[in-house]
Amino acid sequence: MKRSLKFLFPFIISAVFAGGIVLGWFLNGSHSLRGGEQKLLEVMSIIREEYVDDIDMDSLVEMAIPSLLDNLDPHSYYVPTQEAEGSAAKLEGSFMGVGITFQMVNDTVSVIEVLSGGPAEKVGVLPGDRIIKVDDVDISGKDIIDTDVVKMLRGEKDTQVQITVRRATSRKPLVFDITRGEVPQRSIDAAYMIDDKIGYIKVSKFARNTYAEFLRDLASLRLDGAESYIIDLRGNTGGYMEPAILMANEFLGAGNVIVSTIGRNHDEDQYVMADGSGAFGDTPLVVLIDEFSASASEIFSGAIQDNDRGWIVGRRSFGKGLVQKPIFMPDSSEIRLTVQRYYTPAGRSIQKDYRLGGKESYETEIINRYNNGEILSADSVKLNTAEKFLTRAGRTVYGGGGIMPDYFVPNDTSGVSSYYINVVNHGLLINFAHEYADLNRADLEKAAGKDGSVNALLRRLPSDDVLLNSFVHYASLNGVPARWYYINISSRLIVNQLRALIARDILGTAAYYQVANRTDKTVLQGIEHMSKPLVE
Repeated sequence: MKRSLKFLFPFIISAVFAGGIVLGWFLNGSHSLRGGEQKLLEVMSIIREEYVDDIDMDSLVEMAIPSLLDNLDPHSYYVPTQEAEGSAAKLEGSFMGVGITFQMVNDTVSVIEVLSGGPAEKVGVLPGDRIIKVDDVDISGKDIIDTDVVKMLRGEKDTQVQITVRRATSRKPLVFDITRGEVPQRSIDAAYMIDDKIGYIKVSKFARNTYAEFLRDLASLRLDGAESYIIDLRGNTGGYMEPAILMANEFLGAGNVIVSTIGRNHDEDQYVMADGSGAFGDTPLVVLIDEFSASASEIFSGAIQDNDRGWIVGRRSFGKGLVQKPIFMPDSSEIRLTVQRYYTPAGRSIQKDYRLGGKESYETEIINRYNNGEILSADSVKLNTAEKFLTRAGRTVYGGGGIMPDYFVPNDTSGVSSYYINVVNHGLLINFAHEYADLNRADLEKAAGKDGSVNALLRRLPSDDVLLNSFVHYASLNGVPARWYYINISSRLIVNQLRALIARDILGTAAYYQVANRTDKTVLQGIEHMSKPLVE
């Protein structure tokens, strides 16, 4: 059968083409097929009726559809039935589960955060708990991946799952029966005051609930005294377009263009403008981007940049200017088909170059940026000078390759040494921080207090020298010997990472950014540019 599949594959591709043609034929109400389309239908019929072996055409089509779409642009793809629900859940506002975030530490599932109001919190699960069993499945010390654990913990609403955990303060394992319920999907990783006047918001993705979260955090920070904002979109690969539009609307004046989408079917083209209802139209703004900021992140950044509304700081964004339409099949599978290009207010498409079927080279383009030195130097950035546009104030911006920031910040490699790379690759920074937090959890939580003060927690940690020496000893016991020449090069980087990771393990993800951002050069440049006039 495998040999048969190999020889049949070209025919299967043809069959899929034919199926698509037939589908389009009925949907569009057309009653005639072109010569090539008719030929493909005949090939599919011949395979079904005359091939020597019995063939499951459905399974062959399932194999062929991804290959078919792979020969289009890099962002058109197929989602099989069994994956469609999970794929949508990543961007929806909530899912049914237990309400924890965890990480794998030495083949052990360690709870990092228990979501407030979630099912796990209600039964007493705590950060630092190590899950050793889910129902009757022993997962401690086993070769298991985090996606398998997620599948075990998620399920339908009001169903039960039993977890067994080890806790540092208990000699015996603890058993919790958790009734699964709705757990909000967070898309804002952190929102806090950097100083007395600047609020910082880290947006990790553009999901259904992102705008509601974003608006809530904007308002909350304003109550805390925020007079300006840093919006961090680094590493945000996008998601839904609508939240990005609504977010941009908060900062733009009535009639300012946000984005336009134009495709083959012009009846579906959109030209979106701000309606003037935004509550932050005069608030100073800085947006942080990098090479992994894509799609909806670029829509937001482009709207802010082209309207001269705020500084864009960081590195050139990914360059995804294509819009995918979900097309649902009768078996609940989906085709995410590129149907439009989007354009920034100045009229530029930020989609970087690609060739049909060239997905592999497209995906390695980011690696080429590193190899070409672009990540370290603005002079190495290859702008498409043929795609020149002007912002509302007459500043020059370029299309055809992502959003180029107004102020370039190179990737920070200071402190990176062979020793640092070695301990990172062995996961020792994360492991040490987790073990330290676990052993000192009660003391650190008491120090942080009910308000979860990051500063108070940091004051309770040992001095930099003591923390560094403790880590070096720990690393040497775990296969990475001390090499003090390189350790001294990386000492500040190691200590800062450890403090941020310990804060995260005690107080949650937001605390990590509150510590890490203090030495983050892109954030520091954002703060510096906040007071600079964008247009003289």
